Amino acid sequence: MSLDLLDWRRQVAKLYDDVRAESHPRVAHAGWAAVRDQLFGEHPQSPADRGTFRGLTVAPYDPGWRVEVPLEPAEPRRIEVPTATDGIVPFERIGVLRTPWGSLDAWWLDSYGGGLWIPLKDPSPRTYGGGRYLYDTVKGADLGTTADGCLVVDLNFLYAPSCAHDPRFSCPLAPEGNVLQVEVPVGELR
Repeated sequence: MSLDLLDWRRQVAKLYDDVRAESHPRVAHAGWAAVRDQLFGEHPQSPADRGTFRGLTVAPYDPGWRVEVPLEPAEPRRIEVPTATDGIVPFERIGVLRTPWGSLDAWWLDSYGGGLWIPLKDPSPRTYGGGRYLYDTVKGADLGTTADGCLVVDLNFLYAPSCAHDPRFSCPLAPEGNVLQVEVPVGELR
């Protein structure tokens, strides 16, 4: 079981290494979707029911949902998210990303391992109601940083957290500063 989880994390980290290494975002997205489908369908750590899994629904790549933006300063804020499986998960706001679709708070996991976490919730009825994740670097989801220090914000890579696939998981959901008013029709859908 523990080695299965280790393997899952290694494969996710490699997947995002491959995404960052690919110079064509559309090609990176196709590879990302294919590998995620394979992991969800075959891996012992999949949050999906492998017996009934028929593939993730992922929207076609749309370059209009990709930008590179600097992480701007924001007033520090701390949230503590209670979960059923991990206890209290603390996050510190480390900045804000101003995108064409609205601002998104960037959070740092303030516990062992740390990591950048950028969730997003939108009003689309076609996505998981609790929101989706863009970055969750403690688990390997990392789209990268440009040479001039901007973060890659490519909403085509949004994915539902594990709790969307299995109620045994308890996931931190998008807080107030990560709610957009515009529907985001790309990324993983229901």
